[in-house]
Amino acid sequence: MNWKTFVISAAAGALGGYAVCEMINRATKVSPNEILKQVKKQFKQVGPINGSWIYTEPESFEKDHISYQVYKGGISRNHNGEKEQYEFIADASTGTILMVRQLQEEAVS
Repeated sequence: MNWKTFVISAAAGALGGYAVCEMINRATKVSPNEILKQVKKQFKQVGPINGSWIYTEPESFEKDHISYQVYKGGISRNHNGEKEQYEFIADASTGTILMVRQLQEEAVS
């Protein structure tokens, strides 16, 4: 085998490997809309919700010294006549909810 054939074969192999890796990464990500649907389902078990949102671009997040690609979103609802807002963070690869926290309403003076 001459060098030209070797270089072309190596480049084709690397390109093919990269393409397969990208397809696997895209296939394993859960869509942001599917994550939002699951979070809403969980909140609706406690009571009705008024609104929801999710960022559709994943971002980096670190929890317990582990880095994740995550989607961030929120839920709002009325509970006992009071408006409640929650923020959540979900793993982009698995859809696992990593954090939910209730946002505190700031006092307006």
